[in-house]
Amino acid sequence: MGGVEKKKIIIDTDPGIDDAMAIFVALRSPEVEVIGLTTIYGNVYTTLATRNALHLLEFAERSDIPVAEGSHVTIMKTTKLRIADFVHGADGLGNQNFPSPKGRQIDQSAPAFLVEQANLYPGKVTVVALGPLTNIALAIQLDPEFSKKIGQIVILGGAFSVNGSVNPAAETNIFGDPDAADIVFTSGADVLAVGINVTRQVVLTDADHDKLAQSGGKYAQYLSKILEFYYAYHHDAYAMQGVYLHDPTALLAAVNPSLLTYIEGVVRVQTTGIMRGLTIFDNSHKRFEEQTEWSHKPIVKVAVTVDAPATVKLVMERLMNL
Repeated sequence: MGGVEKKKIIIDTDPGIDDAMAIFVALRSPEVEVIGLTTIYGNVYTTLATRNALHLLEFAERSDIPVAEGSHVTIMKTTKLRIADFVHGADGLGNQNFPSPKGRQIDQSAPAFLVEQANLYPGKVTVVALGPLTNIALAIQLDPEFSKKIGQIVILGGAFSVNGSVNPAAETNIFGDPDAADIVFTSGADVLAVGINVTRQVVLTDADHDKLAQSGGKYAQYLSKILEFYYAYHHDAYAMQGVYLHDPTALLAAVNPSLLTYIEGVVRVQTTGIMRGLTIFDNSHKRFEEQTEWSHKPIVKVAVTVDAPATVKLVMERLMNL
């Protein structure tokens, strides 16, 4: 790498099988330095997300990386959360019942940690948000300067011009806390949304899974075990012989932006009613006369294409070469 500065990344995560893959890919990426994990509900409740994050770092022998626990409720204090344990198993990691991690989370909350790191390294920190956006929105509320000081926020979320994953309108992470998502999209931060319109093009096939299982690397071995549950879910839900690589794709968008192409415009999130969680992209082609909730909102980037073969190849290489 020579003198190239590594990109500092904080992964906001709800591990989750594909979160585990994304975290391992990040730890195996020479271009980045993972400076912390922050936890959120989504695939599992926040407490278990923290435990899983600590467990994954311990497995990777990277317990030096701090874990900050995030919010247990949505930004509007809703406690009835949508938890996707039917996708990832009751423990979030394919029901492997791993032993409890020895380490524990830091005393700081996730939003406080995010604000602190953005202040320590202004313009240098990328947050990769792999779950609902509550922690990021709380950081924005905690420090009005946060959206200027954070380098980039890469969001795994949204369904742009395609149906959602929870229902026809909404994608899972945005649906998890639509109010928080709207705060983040309109915050003025450098935001890149990687939606399921893109991540569903990136598939790890059954053959790739076999390759992982046969490879001697410890990450490949670990993941091939936990992936069995995920493959079974995709087989039932989508009748497909493979799994979508949602989280690793978003992570790699932060590491290597050239894997994707983007459009720019304003994104708003529907926060009520039957369309709750819907992400609407304004392509800015029409100049509207009236002042509305869309006027003078900051521009964000939305991913529209991905080099799927290159993305899968990178994921496989980084997980297998040890």
